[in-house]
Amino acid sequence: MVFTKRLREGVQRGEITCSVRFWMHPHVRLGARYPMGEGAIEIDSVEMIGFPDITPELARESGFLGVLDLLKVAKHGQSEKIYLVRFHYVRPRGKRFGRRRASKD
Repeated sequence: MVFTKRLREGVQRGEITCSVRFWMHPHVRLGARYPMGEGAIEIDSVEMIGFPDITPELARESGFLGVLDLLKVAKHGQSEKIYLVRFHYVRPRGKRFGRRRASKD
């Protein structure tokens, strides 16, 4: 899943845990992980919703100022199916950096 640049930090901090998507069919699977930044997001649920379900509260929970702000970003293309995707950010485990061994010469 790709997030608009202004939402990425909120997702990584765990402040944004859902996204409204207009798709012909779901593009994510329950339990799957998708790379984001140095970590990933793991999908907790995917459900089809309707326009009346897109409330100001849901828009703010998704990282937007309100419904119109959300729709400006999310509504593109021809799909009329709306999905609510809930997820959590998975921080990367300790990174391994390739260290060179000192030669014994």
